[in-house]
Amino acid sequence: MLRFADFSDLPAEPNAFVGRESDLDELVHLMRVSRAVTLCGAGGIGKTRLALRLAARVGPDHPGGVWLIELADLEKGELRGYVAAALGLAGDLAESIAGRRALLVLDNCEPVIGECAELCRDLLGACPGLTVLATSREPLRVPGETVWRVPPLSVDRPVGGEESEAVRLFVARATAARPDFELTDESRPLVTELCQALDGLPLAIELAAAMVRVLSVRQLVERLDDRFRLLAGGARTAPARHRTLRAAVDWSYRLLSPQERLLLRRTAAFRSSWTLDLAEAVCSGPGLPEEDVLLRLCDLVDKSLVALDGEIAGQARYRLLETVRDYALEQLAESGEETELRGRHLTALAAMASGFKEVIAPGARTSWPVIERYVNLFDALKVEVGSACDWSIAIGLPETALGLLTDLRYLLVASGRKLDMAERLDRLLALDTPQMRPALRGQATILRGELALAAGDLELATWCTRAGLDLCRSADDAYGEAVGTIVLAQLTGKPDTLARALELARRSGDLILESLAQGTRAQLGLHHGRLREAQRGFEEVLAINEGLDNHVGRSFAHIGLAQVARRSGDLATAKRHYESGLSLLRHVDVRQQIVSCLAGLGKVALDQGDLVEARARFTEALVLSRDAGLRAGIARRLEEWAILVSAEGDHRRAVLLAAASVALRSRQPDARTEDVLRPARTGLGEAVVGMLWSEGAGMTAEQAVACALDGALPERPMEPVVPVSQDSRLTAREREIAELIARGLSNRAIADELVISPATAARHVANILSKLGFSTRTQIAAWVIESR
Repeated sequence: MLRFADFSDLPAEPNAFVGRESDLDELVHLMRVSRAVTLCGAGGIGKTRLALRLAARVGPDHPGGVWLIELADLEKGELRGYVAAALGLAGDLAESIAGRRALLVLDNCEPVIGECAELCRDLLGACPGLTVLATSREPLRVPGETVWRVPPLSVDRPVGGEESEAVRLFVARATAARPDFELTDESRPLVTELCQALDGLPLAIELAAAMVRVLSVRQLVERLDDRFRLLAGGARTAPARHRTLRAAVDWSYRLLSPQERLLLRRTAAFRSSWTLDLAEAVCSGPGLPEEDVLLRLCDLVDKSLVALDGEIAGQARYRLLETVRDYALEQLAESGEETELRGRHLTALAAMASGFKEVIAPGARTSWPVIERYVNLFDALKVEVGSACDWSIAIGLPETALGLLTDLRYLLVASGRKLDMAERLDRLLALDTPQMRPALRGQATILRGELALAAGDLELATWCTRAGLDLCRSADDAYGEAVGTIVLAQLTGKPDTLARALELARRSGDLILESLAQGTRAQLGLHHGRLREAQRGFEEVLAINEGLDNHVGRSFAHIGLAQVARRSGDLATAKRHYESGLSLLRHVDVRQQIVSCLAGLGKVALDQGDLVEARARFTEALVLSRDAGLRAGIARRLEEWAILVSAEGDHRRAVLLAAASVALRSRQPDARTEDVLRPARTGLGEAVVGMLWSEGAGMTAEQAVACALDGALPERPMEPVVPVSQDSRLTAREREIAELIARGLSNRAIADELVISPATAARHVANILSKLGFSTRTQIAAWVIESR
């Protein structure tokens, strides 16, 4: 007689089960529609605990009994006899179970995975009332099997909800280890950081929590670089493979085939993620031919050691959990292959970058979808690019890495994450190797200048651009000279430099360079209020990039045309161009241009009096700037928010945000700031405005963003500081000239009126524009009239 017919032998839970509420609900439903369910996941992810809780939940649906059979220590050839003995059977398993409605829980099937598959196939085919719940690092692959991948515990705190699953587990186990432990506002971010570093892996979190009996949470975070040594204090009664984090990963590694071990340790060369193409280029070699990489990669995904992490640019993306990667790195270091693997990693990424440069080369006329794939691919692999550069720096050989970065020049400058490679470029350029080509050094130095320009460091940008230009000219590098001259024109605004940039770009036959030169001409015209010249330039950029099918270039042109239209008072045209620019960037993460479109749409809505639409667009723009770490962009967005909330009547928050914007940009208030402060002074009084200005100037970028988005205000008042008004920043002569501009006089007429030279009049007008933060004479006139 079958012993489990009358009862369940599920063990009592040793401690509280934490989290996975929605997972359990989904699995309970799954167990009612599938007779074979396998919980798959990495070692230590909680498959056994989840299976036991699930079996207890569905136990009443199986009156024939529920039985747990642990297979972790089983040798091959022992499975059927072991299961029969566990069930108290002497005869045929299928005949004994027959039509009973029973649940068989097979835990840790990995050591005998093939035999488990055969047993389940036979029993499920012969016993219509039997259900099998298995746990394994890989699927059984039997007919009718439903594979359910066990995810890590959630780490991010739900909005408006309780703590995340991972944090709740840590607190529960830490409290058991040290009863006086409690989660505080100070320790919460540290616990969250710890859980994130441990990949939400329950075993690792429980081992870490047990250590609070001797270490603080901060000490745990600081010592995670040596996680295998740190997390070695599991319960003596736990299975050997769960007593330490290393034992859990060791157990999985020992079950791999030689080729699977080779691939696993070689994938540690990737810092964050990779594609199949990269894996074949980097990880193939002795013992693992390129044609076998895909097969072994599939095996490691099935065994839950490699995670399939969505897609990038139409290619599957893979990654290792940090714990698995740390282990694989140790194996790679011991193998003696690390130096070769790192070199192949750098070479593979450089080859991909060279491929990108080829598809945008003059005459290539590559379709946008191809370029878009490169843009998205390198955006997703940015960590790998940085890691490859770090390796190049470590070995003191910068040429390949500099070639990689210069080939990606357009992506680095246009991505909206411009500062990420600046420090690495500095360190690479500092490695002055004799064999480095002057042209390569020149182009890389110009690139460093572009990154400095994007960061607002004009002095460094000018120095780098001029130094790079000299190197490119000495090497007769026409492309480098053209790029450098365009950047220099952007920096100086000199007509002769701009004319030279246009000439070199046209002579090169490179339409992208010509587009950049025309775009520089248009931007300079816009900056100086020459709207017709700006419009013609942006129209040239649009025409060139429509011919190239370059969506990023087209979007840039639409943004410029929108700015021209808005300054001309044509809000409908401005809105249409901003929307066109935004629609072109739906599938690429060119954040700076996306933010420009969103902010532009917000400004148009504000001009039209649509405060609801303006708030929605400014919110999108500020969140995107914050998430991308664009400090200068955040400051500009805060200024827009200040104008918005002032229009909404919230003068207190308007002053705070205006002050934060000015402080973050390390500049003086301008006329736009005065537009916010003037109604605030009227409504709140000078003393209150001074107090608010001081508080706002002292806010961090994070606090200022929270103030804009959530209305969070500073906690402690500071000494009042009255911001300087714009009227007092202009000299007496400049105020006089501003009045003449408001009367409609030209520079020559102003010179005649004041008996000064036209050049002196032009210089005064330029100073007024700079001090007030304006770009056109019309803005000066409007400001003078409003200030009277």
